[in-house]
Amino acid sequence: MAQGTVQVTHTGTSRWRRRTGEYASLAAALEAAADGDVLTVSPGTYRENLVVQRAVTLRGPEGSPGSVRIAPLDGVPLTVRASAVVLDLHVEGQDAAAPALLVEEGTPELSGMRIVTRSAAGIEVRGGARPTVRRCTVDNPAGVGIAVLDGGGGVFEECEVVAAGQAGIAVRGGGHPRLDRCRVHHASGSGLTATGENSALEAVGCEIYEVRGSGVQITGRATAHLTDCDVHRTTSDGVTLDTDAVLTLADCRIHDVPENAVDLRSRSVLTLTRTTVRQFGRNGLSVWDPGTRVDANQCEIFDSTGDYPAVWVSDGATAVLDSCRVHDVPDALFVLDRGSRADVVDSDLSQVRNTAVSVSDGATAQLDDCRIRDAATGAWFRDHGSGGTLNNCTVDGTQTGVIVTKGADPTIERCTVDSPAEAGFYVSAGGRGTFLNCRVRGSAGYGFHVIDGCRTTLRKCRTERCARGGYEFAEGGADGPGSGPDVEDCTSDESAGLRQQPPAEPVVQTAHQSPGGLLGSVPVPRAVEEEAAATVPHPEPSSRTSQDVLGELDALVGLESVKREVRALTDMIEVGRRRREAGLKAASVKRHLVFTGSPGTGKTTVARLYGEILASLGVLEKGHLVEVSRVDLVGEHIGSTAIRTQEAFEKARGGVLFIDEAYALSPEDSGRDFGKEAIDTLVKLMEDHRDAVVVIVAGYTAEMERFLQVNPGVASRFSRTITFSDYGPEELLRIVEQQAEEHEYRLGPGVAEALQKYFTVLPKGPAFGNGRTARQTFEAMVERHAGRVAQLAEPSTDDLTLLYTEDLPEPT
Repeated sequence: MAQGTVQVTHTGTSRWRRRTGEYASLAAALEAAADGDVLTVSPGTYRENLVVQRAVTLRGPEGSPGSVRIAPLDGVPLTVRASAVVLDLHVEGQDAAAPALLVEEGTPELSGMRIVTRSAAGIEVRGGARPTVRRCTVDNPAGVGIAVLDGGGGVFEECEVVAAGQAGIAVRGGGHPRLDRCRVHHASGSGLTATGENSALEAVGCEIYEVRGSGVQITGRATAHLTDCDVHRTTSDGVTLDTDAVLTLADCRIHDVPENAVDLRSRSVLTLTRTTVRQFGRNGLSVWDPGTRVDANQCEIFDSTGDYPAVWVSDGATAVLDSCRVHDVPDALFVLDRGSRADVVDSDLSQVRNTAVSVSDGATAQLDDCRIRDAATGAWFRDHGSGGTLNNCTVDGTQTGVIVTKGADPTIERCTVDSPAEAGFYVSAGGRGTFLNCRVRGSAGYGFHVIDGCRTTLRKCRTERCARGGYEFAEGGADGPGSGPDVEDCTSDESAGLRQQPPAEPVVQTAHQSPGGLLGSVPVPRAVEEEAAATVPHPEPSSRTSQDVLGELDALVGLESVKREVRALTDMIEVGRRRREAGLKAASVKRHLVFTGSPGTGKTTVARLYGEILASLGVLEKGHLVEVSRVDLVGEHIGSTAIRTQEAFEKARGGVLFIDEAYALSPEDSGRDFGKEAIDTLVKLMEDHRDAVVVIVAGYTAEMERFLQVNPGVASRFSRTITFSDYGPEELLRIVEQQAEEHEYRLGPGVAEALQKYFTVLPKGPAFGNGRTARQTFEAMVERHAGRVAQLAEPSTDDLTLLYTEDLPEPT
């Protein structure tokens, strides 16, 4: 399109003095124009760098928007330094170091502009400029869509950033624009970003979507206020706040976000009112660091697409939820770390797959007048220093209403648990807690289940229609005899809740009598633990050298590839130790192992020897073996799995934790199986105490391969897999010969050949036990030998020691 002419309508002090003129260039027309004049630009492409310094009107021809192109080869195509009016122009820039449209002064009006450029910014407003920008579009795949900098401001109405190579709209250096019904999409940075002290952003009725970054990012003491806005389809967090940022969201919608819907840190403050957060991949609200705070009122957080808590509060942060709803999420509220706090008032937490409220690591949660429904666990106070208050709350349709473990000490007052599947209130592993005027109705298990001698306080509590009993106080615990709950004025409507201990067993009477109550004496913990049972001997460190233990390993029948693997590991560890002693760098060796193979191939024996080798090398303190399986790790109550796993790990501290048939922790159809909790707990313990325990997981080869594939977090923590092959007939024969020698028996003529043939024809199905089968065969031979020799009046030494072919059992 060729360059046209510019018609300037000159306006004097009265309409009678109007006149026009035509100019060959925009620059000439602008030079000739005065304040109030109208410059009408003919269609065409103008390769000029325009500077508007008077209060004129610059426009294209009526009815032909976009027919005028301002497209110089470099520099700023259009600069506005006055309260001018610019209408319906098409601006193109090519300078990566300059904006396409720069507004530096005045209060200009820009309307119907289309910026298609590859510039540093599509529109840049700076200094004292306060433009009004209406119905403009910016397409700038190389830089920022709209930048408001250095104290600039203005109003942007119904504008659209259709593409940006960086942020869609960026505010910094004290800029403070207002966005009204704008749209920002297909930005390669944040949709909206404000940073720096005195920078402020106000947005009303805006939409931010298809953003390759955070939808909204407020940092560095900037403030923002968004009303009736939509943020969705980002690749990072929906909203990010950092370093003393302040943001208010009112009547907004944040959804379809793969990461955190809202993430704030470093003393940032967020206020949400009537805002919905849904379809997020991580946390709905993620709140970190001392001084960081969220206040949410009449908000809804729901429909998580990931496996993370809806609200996460940690590192000393604070969250307040007032009249909110959180539902259809894996976990509703997690509060972690000393100084972290959550206050929840008149809110609903429902349809929670795991735990509605979890409080751990010294954090505090206060719930008043809240309703928890359809969760696996209503509230779980996990460990020492964790506490808070549940006041006048209802918990309905859970597995367990409230769990208190490991020194946590909350106050639960005037709360009701309806229809729990396992227990209304469950206290174990040193948990404490005070329960005042609480009620459990319709439990399929116990009402109050307090075990391990926990020093829990119950006052004026009541249970109704509890299938297994209103109150169960199991004996034992770390606090020793005399520990247990302190119970006063508690009642039950059924005999199941009134069970007394057998009179022959002494009890520690900690309950107060309640005259006239249904519960004359609530059952209390028994002090009948035997001292021997309470004393767990600590394994002594191995006194043998690594070569001694390797010698025992070499003496095992078969397992040649296993022996090579263990020797290679031992050599790596030993050489690493010597290199460190010499002041050299040593390669890091992961010591955790996977053992695969059929039963009876020596996996447990090798694990024991491996632990002893590591102890002899100074890698482990003791080197003892603790063998567990699924039944030892997975509990029957919500929350008890983590406790059992931690206890097993503690027993193995300084040695080897051997998990047999580990694949059973992750069944193919796991559903809500508690094995996942054991795995998650184990992975964290392995990370937190990586030098204290060596973990070996073992099982059938195919099942262990599947287990490692579906649990990449587990697989990454093991250095190598060692496969234990099945024993052949010759190796099984050698095991029987070793057993005979050890027990002072001898094989008679032809027995060795018969045994080898026996093991050759023996079926090798799932029940085949390899070394165990060989030992069982020897035991069967000894039994048949005894039956034969017992008939002799005076058997000789040969009679007492020789095993014959007739002593072999029949193959089955």
